Parts: sequence; structure tokens; C-alpha cells
Amino acid sequence: MTLRIVEVTAKAEYGKKLQEIAADNPSVISLRMSSKQEGVQTLSMLVAAYERQKLLDKIQSHLSADKDWRIVVLPVEAVIPQPEQPEEAIESLAKAEAVQTREELYADVESGAVINVNFLVLVVLSTVVAAIGLTEDNVAVVIGAMVIAPLLGPNLASILGIALGDRELILQAAKASAAGLLLSLVVAAAIGLVIPLDLHNGELIARTRVGLDGIVLALASGAAAALSLTTGLSSALVGVMVAVALLPPVATLGLMLAAGQATAATGAALLLATNIVGINLAGQVVFLVQGVKPRTWLEKRSAHQSVKISLSVWIACLAALAAIIFYWRQIH
Repeated sequence: MTLRIVEVTAKAEYGKKLQEIAADNPSVISLRMSSKQEGVQTLSMLVAAYERQKLLDKIQSHLSADKDWRIVVLPVEAVIPQPEQPEEAIESLAKAEAVQTREELYADVESGAVINVNFLVLVVLSTVVAAIGLTEDNVAVVIGAMVIAPLLGPNLASILGIALGDRELILQAAKASAAGLLLSLVVAAAIGLVIPLDLHNGELIARTRVGLDGIVLALASGAAAALSLTTGLSSALVGVMVAVALLPPVATLGLMLAAGQATAATGAALLLATNIVGINLAGQVVFLVQGVKPRTWLEKRSAHQSVKISLSVWIACLAALAAIIFYWRQIH
């Protein structure tokens, strides 16, 4: 059972109502009210995943008229004895509903879409490792590059930003994704000018050929990434899957451009575009199915429009890329 400690600090006048909200929510396993200072109280609750989002939404709605309050959500490693799960919670797990609240999702992905020194250094290092692995035809080295590649963060942040109608997060994620891809391309091209390429290299050739199986891989990677995030599962393996879809193709594109191989570079670019579209489309669908959405009616309306537009654009792009891939396969 995924448990959290939810601490709500607010003026004492809200204490009674907050306790009533907690008592009416089936996700609350236990609660305790304490006074931090005069006129201020803290309600500490042990909360299960089932209907935790509804609990946070009701608390925020009740406190929205006031500015002097705070909600802190803390992870729980273990509870002894283990609390029993209500029947509704078991049904929720069976339906594979989102375990993470939108606030937890936001906290998880926002930092991954920030352009800072660490992000840029990881992009450079992962590209160097990937480029060396590709030129040496060493799959183990390529996998190592996939592990350290930071390209998962901006993609998940963009998907979540669209689901929540958060234009600021969407723009931030778009900038980080563009910066990461462009920097990786430049670094790979610089390496390609120094290291001679073996055009019969299996790892390189694999990233210049795109087919319908590439679309399936991208869709699977995007769906797995979004699913792991919303269910609170480890994203390490999913991070590798997404890196598989993004880092090697962009590194191959840079290497082929530096070598003057226009046809191979076009194939790598087409694979990269296909994977980006597939990852974002599948992730968007998963968030939509699992009910990841804003809290207020006005925000929901904005998010509904952004999701509708996004899905239409991604589907159109995927259809166009599928047609291009079919034509590309016919002439090559």
C-alpha cells in the first residue's frame, strides 16, 4: 500500500472543519491535531493512495480564501502494524488508477525540466559516451549513455504540463528538451569531426533505419514512462527505455552530419522525430486515462483545451511520419 503523511498547517479556526474533511475521506487511516504556536494548528494524517487527491482538493478548496496555510506531503517507508486496505482501495488498485497526486507528480517532474549546469553536463557526458559507443560498435557503452541521459525529464514535464493546462511548465519543458537535443547534436557533430566513422557499423546503421517497429517502441516507451510516474513505481528502467528512443538517434544524427552522410542523417532525424511524437502521444493518453487533471473548474477547462489540441497535433504528426516512413522504406 502506498502511504503518505499529509500535514496541514493553518489557522486554528480551520481546525474543526479540517478534521471533518479528514474523517469523511476513506483514505485517511489516522489523524492527529497539534498546536505549533498560538492561533496555528497542524493536522497530521496517515493517508492511503485511495482518494488522496480528493482529500487534498477539498482541503485546498476550504483554505483557498486564506493565504497563511501550508500542506506538506511526506513519504512513508513502513507502518507497523500494516493497516488493512478498504475494499474501495483494493478496487482502485485493480483498476490501475493513478496513485500519485497531481502535486506529487508536479514535484517529481518539474526539476527534470530545469536547464541548469547539472542538466547540461549530463547531456554532454551522455552524448560523449553514446557517440563513443556508436563509433566503436559497443552496445554496452551505448546502454551506459542511455542510463545517464537526462532526456526523460523534459518529456514527462511537457506531458504533465499539457494534462494540467500549465503553460509555464510546458514552455519550460519545451526549452529544456530543445536545449538538450540541440546540445547533444552539437557535441555529437564535434566528435564526428574528430573520430572517423565506420559506415558499416551495426550500432550506427540501426539508428539510421526507421520502420513501423520504431513507432511501436516509441509508443511503448512513452506509455511506460507515464504509467510508472502515476503509479509511483521505479522509473529507472523506464528512463533507460526513453533514452533508447531519444539519445542514440540524436547522437547518430550529429555523427552523420559531421561525416557528410546526408541520407543516413535523414534516417536518424526521421527516427528521432518519430520517437519524440510517439513518446509524447502515448504519455498523454496514459495521463488522460488515469484522470490526471487540474483542481478548479477554470483550470480543467484550460487543460481540456490543451489536451485536445495536443492529442490532435501528435496524432496528425504520427500519421504524417508513418506515411513518410512507408515512402522512405520504399525508396531505400
